[in-house]
Amino acid sequence: MLKPLLRKTCLILSAGVLPLAISSVVDAANHREAPITALDPKADITDVYAFVSYDDPTKATLIMNVDPLLEPSNGPTYFPFDPEITYAIHVDNDHDAKADVTFRFRFRTEQRLPNVFTVFAGAGDGISAPESSPPPVAPGTVVVPPAITALDGPGSEGLGQRQRYSVEMIRHSRRYQRPRTLGDDLIAVPSNAGPRTMPDYDSLFEQGIYELDNDIRVFAGTVDDPFAIDLGAAFDTLNFRVGAAGSGVAAVLTDAQDASMERNFASDDVAGFNVNSIAIEVPVEWLTKHRNQPAADDPNATIGVWATTSRPRVKILSRNPAKPNWTSRSVVQIQRMANPLYNELVNGVGVKDEFSKSQPKDDAQFAHFALDPVIARILNAAVAATLGDDVLPIPTPPRTDLLPLLQYLPPIAAPGTPAGPVADLLRLNTGVPPTPAEQRSRLGLLTLLDDDPSNDDPAGFPNGRRVSDDVVDTVARSAVGVLTGDPQFTGFPHNRLGDGVNVNDVPHLETFPYVAPAHSGRNSAHVDPGEPGCVDPIAFSDINCPLD
Repeated sequence: MLKPLLRKTCLILSAGVLPLAISSVVDAANHREAPITALDPKADITDVYAFVSYDDPTKATLIMNVDPLLEPSNGPTYFPFDPEITYAIHVDNDHDAKADVTFRFRFRTEQRLPNVFTVFAGAGDGISAPESSPPPVAPGTVVVPPAITALDGPGSEGLGQRQRYSVEMIRHSRRYQRPRTLGDDLIAVPSNAGPRTMPDYDSLFEQGIYELDNDIRVFAGTVDDPFAIDLGAAFDTLNFRVGAAGSGVAAVLTDAQDASMERNFASDDVAGFNVNSIAIEVPVEWLTKHRNQPAADDPNATIGVWATTSRPRVKILSRNPAKPNWTSRSVVQIQRMANPLYNELVNGVGVKDEFSKSQPKDDAQFAHFALDPVIARILNAAVAATLGDDVLPIPTPPRTDLLPLLQYLPPIAAPGTPAGPVADLLRLNTGVPPTPAEQRSRLGLLTLLDDDPSNDDPAGFPNGRRVSDDVVDTVARSAVGVLTGDPQFTGFPHNRLGDGVNVNDVPHLETFPYVAPAHSGRNSAHVDPGEPGCVDPIAFSDINCPLD
């Protein structure tokens, strides 16, 4: 049993208390975390989520987000999925870090308004050329199609760029790996061009949620990026803010779980940006080894989830613009992701691309990075240089306290579960029911380390990951030893590390697909340092974020 560690007290770390260099938040989960994906953003997986569905504990939701930091107004072609990429979500259910179930998504693009300057166009019931229209466009000719109110049929005339996709499931076995088509000709939700073109975007979003056979739901499209972080401070040589005053390389924060504290104390620099999202909800029994729904204490209840993007191994460009490029059927993996912050936080730059292209079962070659993480060394050194060696000590490697993130171990997996190899998998105990909204905490599984069982939230990261989980704070605290149960690593300041960004800029949905609709291209805004949108942690009132 892990010892109680955290106490939910209203506490602010000031510059005079604890300057921190928290590099764990650099790159915002997996937003541009490796050289290869910095050059190939369409293949860049930003985040992976896996959790028991909030409104139906017999189902699980799996989400992969790709293509980071999409500016909503950035037309005219906006942000289609790449038809050359195979997007996949994998599940390991027998604890060997190999895929047993795979959900595969492929997209194809139609350009339905090839002579219009932008891919989305529409207004009202349509706009025709006036009497003053010069030839060759005769008066009364439709110039602007009706506003986009549907993904297909009437109301979709202005949807110039439309993407259809298929979803397949593969059950891997020694005998066969035949794909089973779950859905085809499904339409991805486009980016939100604005209120004239798409006056009821929420309706388009709802139309993009498909109910398939066997109680499966799928969704693909552009959405609000559910991640939240103070990126600007991170990239200013880790110049994190303390409260509303600002100060050098410092970080905040408070942890009280009451509603008044579920707010931001620094700017969420991902606020206002979109991301492309693929989500699927399936019965839990589709994911587990024996195709049932085990109880939480069953060793077969915990699965491992990760996502990949792959491109054709060979591509030949066509000299004829009217003919498509030729691509091979065989593909090569560009990126994989499971745990947030893993590749950028744990792995050295020299192995990031190799990691991206490798398989979880082979992660032993990278284990030395995980068992003596550089981030912990940086935190320890930075604080010691300023405040002394006794302020933020860290555990001695090898860091076996971090193994529950890398193997099938308690408190996520049930005792007796085969640990399996060290592997970057997002481990989800499918037998743990969803936490009610009023008790849900951004700190997820860390709440079990508190001495107040009324606030326990066992269904959150690192037991899977929900869209609202604050993985930045959780990872930072885990890096300095809060999972050890050792009092020298579990109290203040170890259990108060964070970036000051606690919540997303818009509410997440409480039902599938859980991510929020995309921001409007015309009316989008970003909350940056110096703009309204932060909160004074002392007075709890809206103020301008500090500039320094």
